Amino acid sequence: MSASKNSLTEIDARIATMRENLRQLVEQAAGFSGSADEELISNRIQEQEAELEALSKKRLAMTTASGG
Repeated sequence: MSASKNSLTEIDARIATMRENLRQLVEQAAGFSGSADEELISNRIQEQEAELEALSKKRLAMTTASGG
């Protein structure tokens, strides 16, 4: 497996992890009450979404550059 395929596999794994983290955060948000807890979860969700978007863009750039 080439280095770019290994990198792509790593990115795919990180994307899957980010998606699972987001799912768990959304579940936690549903169970929390109180503005401090809600703000904390909201901030974490925003951070995870931003990282997921960055990883998705990186993956797209890699697959576009390699023709796959």
